[in-house]
Amino acid sequence: MRIAVIGGGISGLVAAYRLRGFLGAAAEIIVLERRNRLGGILHTGEVGGEPLDLGAEAFVGRRPEVPELLRELGLAAQLVTPAGLRPLIWSQDRTHPLPEKTLMGIPSGPESVRGLVDAETLARIAAEADRPLSWEPGSDTDVYRLVADRFGAQTVARSVDPLLGGVYAGSSRSIGLRAALPTLAAALDAGAASLTAAVHAALPPPSTDPVFGGIRDGYRVLLDALASASAATFVCSTAATGLDRSGQGWAVDPIGAVDAVVLASPAPVTARLLRGIAPGAAAAAAEIELSSSAVVALALPRDTELPQNSGILIATGEPLRAKAFTLSSRKWPHLAARGAMVRASFGKFGDDAPLGWTDEELIAAATDDLATVTGMPIAPLSAVVQRWPGGLAQYAPGHPDRVAAIESGVAKVERLAVAGAYLHGVGVPACVAAATAAARRIADQLTALGR
Repeated sequence: MRIAVIGGGISGLVAAYRLRGFLGAAAEIIVLERRNRLGGILHTGEVGGEPLDLGAEAFVGRRPEVPELLRELGLAAQLVTPAGLRPLIWSQDRTHPLPEKTLMGIPSGPESVRGLVDAETLARIAAEADRPLSWEPGSDTDVYRLVADRFGAQTVARSVDPLLGGVYAGSSRSIGLRAALPTLAAALDAGAASLTAAVHAALPPPSTDPVFGGIRDGYRVLLDALASASAATFVCSTAATGLDRSGQGWAVDPIGAVDAVVLASPAPVTARLLRGIAPGAAAAAAEIELSSSAVVALALPRDTELPQNSGILIATGEPLRAKAFTLSSRKWPHLAARGAMVRASFGKFGDDAPLGWTDEELIAAATDDLATVTGMPIAPLSAVVQRWPGGLAQYAPGHPDRVAAIESGVAKVERLAVAGAYLHGVGVPACVAAATAAARRIADQLTALGR
């Protein structure tokens, strides 16, 4: 029994780990990864001699997948939660509290964004419930088109875009409502008379549980544990260049014959490999575009007086180069003992320019912009730059239909499964869930064949 997992990011590693659990020691599991390391866009580097995540640094803690995985792997003690501080938004040359009672920044009423938008926009939000709303159940649109029409462009630029940019490295113009905000789309489908009413219906119930979780020593702890427990053969710096049927199994170039394949690769790679096997699925995957970004991690003198907030998000249209700052040593109590640490993020969908800047230019931009938003001199003791070309899938309007076409097309092909951040969520919990489902599909089919 020989299975190929194409892609060594979190999805591929979870798929390999689950396959080992489902199929036992006899299975030969081979993971191909085009980079020279495992982990994909999860990567723990060192800043000031201490580990710090330079890709994703948190996960949705109210989903069970990652805490359960940590417990399975004996890593429960690595689970940490944030300090509970809220971020700020930088707009109109000053900081503002992050609006409360919003859905991804979409306000539930004018009080949510008072002080962040002008009086005309507040009046527009207050009167929105009295305006007729036209919504066709099952339809989709980009977030900008709906929210700007109902609540004004300022609301989008100053409240919605900063949050969407942090999740998708995109903007309200590139992200579809139905994929990014399914509960809001459901409320509109159910007949909400206004966007205000739909937001109220879609807001999650109050909870004191932490929204996010993290890993004390960085994601590399989880990645290393998954790789070890999977007992797979890892072939790095090697791309899968071809996938074809071979008898009852598959021929994967360059590793040869296998019984089954899990495609845990980015959407464009998956599209290329599926082209001659599941053309409809390939065409749908090819429509999913990717966004690029860069992260600059700064270690600052211990006495740097950072704001007592978890981060600073930058509104659209501000004359700054960074799109957000994570005040890591404020956000995570376990990092506070290491001194002052900050992550600056650059780049959004449609703007890959920061990836072409030199490390020195990116560090200078991060330092200067951080000085602007904090109002104090910034003198880094050390800095690390991490670029993420094509790091995040864009969930454009119609994304759920594209995913349905991918999954239905692949479902017709025996001993083939897909996983990845382009399917049901860019966050780590969603990737874990999709990879587990892919591994289960392969294991069930191989077991049924008696292999």
